[in-house]
Amino acid sequence: MTIECLNECKWVLHTQKTTYAFGLGVDEMLTHLYWGPRLSFSSDIPEPLRTFHASFNNMQDMANLEYPSQSGMAYHEVCLKARLHDGGRDVILNFDSYSIGDVEIREEKCPKLTMILKDPHYSLTVHLHYIVYEKYDLIERYSEIINTGSELIQLDQAFSAAFYVPEGFPYRLTTISGGWAAEYTLNQEMLVPGKKVIESRRGATSHNSHPWFALDRGNSQESSGDVWFGVLKWSGNWKMSFEHTPRNQIRILVGLNNYDFTWGLLPKNPLITPSVILGITSQGFGQASRNLHHFQEDLILPKKHNKKLRKILYNSWEATYFDVNLENQTSLAEKAASIGVELFVMDDGWFGQRNTDMAGLGDWYVNTQKFPEGLDPLINKVNELGMDFGLWVEPEMVNPDSDLYRAHPEWVFQFPNREITRARHQLNLNLAKPEVKDFVFHMVDDLLNKYNIKFIKWDWNKSISEPGWPDVPKEHQQEVMVHYIKNLYDIFSKLRASHPNVVFETCSGGGGRIDMGILSFTDQAWISDNTNPYDRLFIQEGYSHIYCPKSMVCWVTDAGDDNLFSLKYRFYSSMMGTLGIGANLNNYTEKQLKIAKKHIKRYKEIRPLIQEGEMYRLLSPRAGNLSAVQYMNVEKTEGVVFIFLQSSKFPENRFRLIFQGLNPESQYKISKISQKLSGRLLMSLGALITLDGHFKSELLKVTQIE
Repeated sequence: MTIECLNECKWVLHTQKTTYAFGLGVDEMLTHLYWGPRLSFSSDIPEPLRTFHASFNNMQDMANLEYPSQSGMAYHEVCLKARLHDGGRDVILNFDSYSIGDVEIREEKCPKLTMILKDPHYSLTVHLHYIVYEKYDLIERYSEIINTGSELIQLDQAFSAAFYVPEGFPYRLTTISGGWAAEYTLNQEMLVPGKKVIESRRGATSHNSHPWFALDRGNSQESSGDVWFGVLKWSGNWKMSFEHTPRNQIRILVGLNNYDFTWGLLPKNPLITPSVILGITSQGFGQASRNLHHFQEDLILPKKHNKKLRKILYNSWEATYFDVNLENQTSLAEKAASIGVELFVMDDGWFGQRNTDMAGLGDWYVNTQKFPEGLDPLINKVNELGMDFGLWVEPEMVNPDSDLYRAHPEWVFQFPNREITRARHQLNLNLAKPEVKDFVFHMVDDLLNKYNIKFIKWDWNKSISEPGWPDVPKEHQQEVMVHYIKNLYDIFSKLRASHPNVVFETCSGGGGRIDMGILSFTDQAWISDNTNPYDRLFIQEGYSHIYCPKSMVCWVTDAGDDNLFSLKYRFYSSMMGTLGIGANLNNYTEKQLKIAKKHIKRYKEIRPLIQEGEMYRLLSPRAGNLSAVQYMNVEKTEGVVFIFLQSSKFPENRFRLIFQGLNPESQYKISKISQKLSGRLLMSLGALITLDGHFKSELLKVTQIE
């Protein structure tokens, strides 16, 4: 049974390989009991802590409460803080009732448990929701906070969930940090007593931190060891807290950031917090990634395109920048089509008076000096060449030098009597405003209705500052960052319903707004503006810990030194996700065009393995001179391996590469290796590979022998 209630006091959630359990502890409060590998016997589930030990070791601090609130002698971080109508700030959440049922997700029924908690005096109720994704070994959690009375309740903190790993062990925390053009850097540190916080306050997921974590006992590897992990499904301000208590508890809280946040909880108008997706595996970081990848491919990425291969795109930005016109875009399209590109994307500069980044944002009409007859002649030419047409937009922004801003200066975020901070010469539109939400939707909708556009690259190039919302009462003004993201999701939902055949790509100066929330509405992501093929190995590795290769767009560009990076190396670095070309094809020689055409043809042959297979990180670029990534189909009969050598020294140029994900009893043929080798040998001793030089790369084909 996936969800079971034991003696009306314990609730147990099972996936294929994991168990999550909680029960009634002291004062009828829900207490976490277990989260780990699947248990076969109910007697293995621990009993809730029910006794006090000393006045300074009180129960509220010692118990692993399933949804802790600010009350009594709770001195740790809590999920819920509230200001009640009579000035009280003490919230008690006692168990009231529960229900077990199913929720339909993509025509698949998933078991769902709802726990109802109520304050014994005030009209405050919290529903804790648990959805079990059995075959993915994942559980989704979120909370629903309800005012059942008639008086306003102010929420100062409203996290999605609290959870715990087994006590008494040292734990290592893995997180992702970075910056613009340096996203998805993996960090590992042992947790020590105290509190570790990662967060974003920028109005988006951010380049600097990511709402994902993994915990292990300090010795887990890529393919072995217990790993607990979680990722938040939210694109706005978020926070994760990891508290190592004096009792060696690890308390993890995840949800909306309480920075510059209060929520005026109106009667019968609940606040539903973002979902957090949780999992544990005993097969290391690699299996944690693959569980998330399969889940995304099946249940997160928009259904219309989630099972379709992503097309090879060409983006004209680095060739022409803002200086776009019919002639130069047509010339680039012809070159792109000649090498096998399937989607031609025109980037910035096609609209308004957009000749630099200082003007034109917000004026989404075609610049008739650049395109006298509109976009139809270019789109028709691109289609005649056998490619789809795509377009870059940045709908949530405005330049002060634009017709839109001159008409509606009140549409941007602003505080009274303060200058508005500019970045990249632009300002943020306040999407929480209904009129701004309508404008953004209709702008994109009109474009897609007017032109045969099959792809939209949706950019966001300024973090939110001065988030004022003077249109609403003061008690609701600090809700603005949540309403902003909910309205963004509504816009995408309406656009996808109206234009189901359009593919959307999320972008924010690279990886500034990528998360499980935005990927529920967009098909792929531009993960970094850094296209140096060596740097990309690190960025793409970090990204792959959370997100599937199909969603990861990688361009071949001119970035970096041509004397270091061959075209082959550039292509292999970019073929490990959804392949794109961003180089200036006008500078390519005939020889380079032929090389590009050859690699694009090869990518098309192996694309199903990369985009729909299983990914195995064999060697990390962080660990040494070599890196390698393997992709196998789910049947384990066919795969590819990308190998990258930074530099070689001394005459020795051979190394052993240990494979993963093979059938141990089968034999395989590895390209460039003459003998047949068993899966068991390849996954234990490995195969000898020869590679030397500086910044060299190789692609191996793996084929099971019938």
